[in-house]
Amino acid sequence: MGKWLVVYSSVTGNTRQVAQAMADAAEDAELFSVDAVPEDLTAYEVVLAGYWLRRGGPDPKMTRFLPKVRGKEVVFFQTHGALPGSEHAVTAFARAALLLGEGCSILGTFSCQGKINPMLIEKRKKAGPDDPHANSAENAARWAAAAAHPDEADLAAAAAFVKALYRKRMLRARFAEKRS
Repeated sequence: MGKWLVVYSSVTGNTRQVAQAMADAAEDAELFSVDAVPEDLTAYEVVLAGYWLRRGGPDPKMTRFLPKVRGKEVVFFQTHGALPGSEHAVTAFARAALLLGEGCSILGTFSCQGKINPMLIEKRKKAGPDDPHANSAENAARWAAAAAHPDEADLAAAAAFVKALYRKRMLRARFAEKRS
């Protein structure tokens, strides 16, 4: 199996932590911040792209990086204040996929709740009543829950997810071999 690239964008450290857990679990991976990722991606078979959510999609730095990924198997991982299976989180994966360069296939997705930037919470507290993210009992509870993530269980789940990806690729290769 070829080399994997784990690239991430992080402001609060959430996505960086998940990226590190994934890189540590991988058999042969290199870890880079999106600010330091190599221009030439030919050495990598699989690209794991991690980002925080902004306005329902990947953050601006990852939005600029994803079109440069071409002809690769791609794994998306994201951190956000919403619940991992929420519509917000699921839709963000679709938005990320639309940004990829030609010839890519999605190998998997991993979503993790993460603490919200305190500056954003302060801004939300001052938002008007028409803003769905404004200060409310429901949003305050979500912000408090998100503040505890990523936790050890989240990081262990990220590592297990990477191990499962290796198994998925191995089984897929066996199946393709039998068909030919």
